[in-house]
Amino acid sequence: MSNKLTRKWVVLLLACTMLITLLAACGSKSNNGGNNGASGNAGSNNSGSNAPATTPATTPAAADYGDTGGLTLPLVDKPTEITWMVAADFNVDNTLVVQELEKRTGIKVKFQTVPSAQYKDKLSVTLASGDLPDIFYGLPLNDLKEIGQEGGVAAINDYTDMLPNFNKLYMEENPWVISSYGDENGKLYSWPIYELNRDVNHGFMYRKDIFDANGIQPWTDTESFYQAMKQLKEIYPDSYPYASKTGVGIFRDWAYGWGIGSFEYPVFYNEGAGQWQLASTTAEHKAQLDFMKTLYNEGLVDPEFITDTTDSWTSKMTTDRSFVTWDWIGRLDLFYGQVKDANPDYNLRYGYPVGPTGNIRTLPKVDANFALAVAQNKNTEASLKLLDYLTSESGSQLISLGVEGVNYEWDANGKPVYPELADREVVDIFALGEKYGMWLESTYLRPDKRSVYFNFTEREQEAQDMINNDNRFEALDPVLNFTADEVSAIVDIKSSIQTAAEEFNTKYILDPAFGEAQWNEWVARTESLGVAKMLEIYNAAQARYEAAQ
Repeated sequence: MSNKLTRKWVVLLLACTMLITLLAACGSKSNNGGNNGASGNAGSNNSGSNAPATTPATTPAAADYGDTGGLTLPLVDKPTEITWMVAADFNVDNTLVVQELEKRTGIKVKFQTVPSAQYKDKLSVTLASGDLPDIFYGLPLNDLKEIGQEGGVAAINDYTDMLPNFNKLYMEENPWVISSYGDENGKLYSWPIYELNRDVNHGFMYRKDIFDANGIQPWTDTESFYQAMKQLKEIYPDSYPYASKTGVGIFRDWAYGWGIGSFEYPVFYNEGAGQWQLASTTAEHKAQLDFMKTLYNEGLVDPEFITDTTDSWTSKMTTDRSFVTWDWIGRLDLFYGQVKDANPDYNLRYGYPVGPTGNIRTLPKVDANFALAVAQNKNTEASLKLLDYLTSESGSQLISLGVEGVNYEWDANGKPVYPELADREVVDIFALGEKYGMWLESTYLRPDKRSVYFNFTEREQEAQDMINNDNRFEALDPVLNFTADEVSAIVDIKSSIQTAAEEFNTKYILDPAFGEAQWNEWVARTESLGVAKMLEIYNAAQARYEAAQ
């Protein structure tokens, strides 16, 4: 089938807004436990040579490449070249991964690297031209579904007989993926990513050096959090113990501790009721706001908590003006690295969640929002088999570890070490990408847990252990699959409700006059914002989800 798109799709694709999903809220990790200081999103890559990688050692035709999940290597019976469009600020031709993929699979991958800042525009132009790369990613899922129905991209689950790894992970072990990410005909056009997320990636943090110096015990629940804040204020009267840089995101971030958090926030799934509800009008939300209002009124929260900039927040958290915050776990070591020369005792540590549930959000095990797609053309089967190989343990190790004995070795602690990068202060996923073609965006379909990305520092490991040991996770909400019409109906309503809720939340906390009467007025007002219609759509999608299970 031709991969030329109809004129209808040329117009649509030129107009649509791309959803370029970057390595979310992750930060990059080093092989010696260091941190590169990136933000919660994938940061800028390190500088360094882009010289060709070490040529892989010659291996016999029957070489053992590990567990392929049932695939037979090579994947093709004649030399095959495919194109794969990726966002990368460096060229990966002739790198280790490109060479090794061709040697193992028989497929030469021509990575069409586009600078990250230009990927959205380049993808739009490429799609509009009608000449699709064999593999690409970044479209809104509903647009991708429609292109698939037009015959532009492959329905992955039409090829399961040749995709043993996909079949095992997503047809047998996680069949909900098809109903949650596929179209109304049960066709899936986006290849999922498996177990990319760490268990704990964000949360409350506190200055342990300050707590210890003043005999303050770390909090274990909401009341002890409040008491700790009061003690800090008494000892440091000019301080505001809690500082924030997330703006109105603070309401979403804290919501999990009150049992009303969600990736769909301010809509959330109430497990007890079996219904999707608006968090912003629940008793739990009011309790959260009341607690935040108390903290604010007593000078325990920075008055600029809604408007503060990252630079200003950083200054407060690295001096004696604020001592508690909520952020990405990479900050635990990043702040220490910034101030260790002036303050070697500085010690930022992970704290327990605040709120009656005592829980944090659960990150998904499977995610198909990258919209990783395969064009419908002469290379469709080869491209799909390649993605299936990268989903196997063998392919996973190649992309996220490399080739043992060629570019990495294991140290005494079972962690990968990269001798050719020994002069690097930080060996993270960006350094590995630039040098070896590893960890290119959209290629890590099943990251190996032994890789540098999961190589936690001591502080980060403590955070993982604190939450995992007590299983302090909120239930993961069902992944709903909205039709294009439902998305159109929801988007404006939800945006209006969210904006109104954020404005009310802020006023409720900052304005001393706001109390019970204003809360009741707010609850009544939401009915005029289209809440009933929005929740009707959510719960209709929930009914479809349950029926599909």
